[in-house]
Amino acid sequence: MNRISIRFIAVVLLLAVLAIVSVPAADTDNDNTIVASGTGSVIGTPDRAQISLAVETENVNVKVAQAENAARMTKVMDALAAAGIPSDALKTTGYYIYPVYEDPKLYGQKIRAYRVTNTVTVTLHDVSKVGEVIDIGVANGINQASSIQFLLSDETSQVLRTEALKEATERAAADAKTVADALGVSIRSVKTAQVSGGYYPVAFQNYAMADSASGAAPTPIQPGDVTVTATVTVTYWIA
Repeated sequence: MNRISIRFIAVVLLLAVLAIVSVPAADTDNDNTIVASGTGSVIGTPDRAQISLAVETENVNVKVAQAENAARMTKVMDALAAAGIPSDALKTTGYYIYPVYEDPKLYGQKIRAYRVTNTVTVTLHDVSKVGEVIDIGVANGINQASSIQFLLSDETSQVLRTEALKEATERAAADAKTVADALGVSIRSVKTAQVSGGYYPVAFQNYAMADSASGAAPTPIQPGDVTVTATVTVTYWIA
């Protein structure tokens, strides 16, 4: 009987220990917190530009249209190189050949001609040369300029983003402190932080070629400013 009692007591004690060990820890995810978001904005001057220039030719003979297009684009590329634009700053970004019908609204119409479009994108590290590049292109055969984009280099973008992040963090912290003071609590530490935001290039689409083609005066292009933004969302522990 004594042995049975001792075994029974041992089993009871073992079950008790297991019960204690298996008790889940308290869930602290829903403890008292304050969530605050802040946004920082920093204005910068673009130091990169991308210009899309195109030569469009049309002829009843597709091979003739191709040859005319190639000759004009070669002349443009040579002129840009002579102006000091490096070869790695020039990139072909589109080449299209498609038929032009006598009446595109009517099915089964005969082909009137073939149109060839060759687009090159010029990347500039000196934004003051945008107007000059457009004028050189037009003077040598460019008849379309589909877009101009002013951008930030990676180095400049990172510097401005760092400033925006600091401003956003300070605003989030200030808001959290204001709320904590109003509630009569204090901020203990940071639980989590999330970062988002960026910037968008300044774009001028469908640039008009008429004024440039006249050659009366250099083409004036103003890059404007680029705004870099960053948003920080912080969750603070409070007590």
